[in-house]
Amino acid sequence: MAIRTRGAHSQRIKETAIPHQILLLPGLLCDDAVWTHARAALAPTPCVIADFGDLATIAGMARHALATLWPGRWTVVGHSMGGRVALEIARQAPERLESLVLLDTGVDAIAPGEAGALERRKRYALLARARASGMRAMGEEWARGMVHPDRIATPVFQDILAMIERKTPDIFAAQIEALLGRPDAQDVLRTLACPLLLVCGRQDMWSPLERHERMRALQPRAQLVVVEDSGHMTTMEQPDAVADILRTWMTR
Repeated sequence: MAIRTRGAHSQRIKETAIPHQILLLPGLLCDDAVWTHARAALAPTPCVIADFGDLATIAGMARHALATLWPGRWTVVGHSMGGRVALEIARQAPERLESLVLLDTGVDAIAPGEAGALERRKRYALLARARASGMRAMGEEWARGMVHPDRIATPVFQDILAMIERKTPDIFAAQIEALLGRPDAQDVLRTLACPLLLVCGRQDMWSPLERHERMRALQPRAQLVVVEDSGHMTTMEQPDAVADILRTWMTR
């Protein structure tokens, strides 16, 4: 599967050596299940998958992920909340980055005023649902907006619910706090020195394509790839397509 690009890479990117190690950063309430196909497709390249546990800040998640890595430069791949952690790694330790891949994510801090207050209310309402009825019941409600409508009530949707159920309300609460306190990363994206790949599901309603197009405008050397027939959970909804995109990126 060829990468479809919007914008051109510089000659410097073409000359970058293929990295030999990859850090994979999952999103909110996600675990290594989101990276199953990607890790297999990238073998034998060593892959480290971060586990954020009950850390409650994006900066803390980035420091924790960096502490798990052996020396050298890494390609850092982040999905959703993991993309925000990847950008924070780029802020904290840009010298560790070989390249950066951001899937279905964003760069803005929480909005001011009523828009931000609405986000808080919605997230806390989901947390209350998780505490009252369990993580899976909350996921039944929340995850419907995370996938392509055709995948609701499919085995993929059930896999997503099972993944959510592996987390606890306390972990959910910590990750909600991390997202509500997320830093604005526009400056990181604007000044990023390493190669950047942006990936977004065509039907992602949570982190829509328009947002990724604005992100590419902040870093014109970036590539933007659209995953067709996918919502927010691209790595599970279209695992083969995402694996091909990552493999192509790593071997260019």
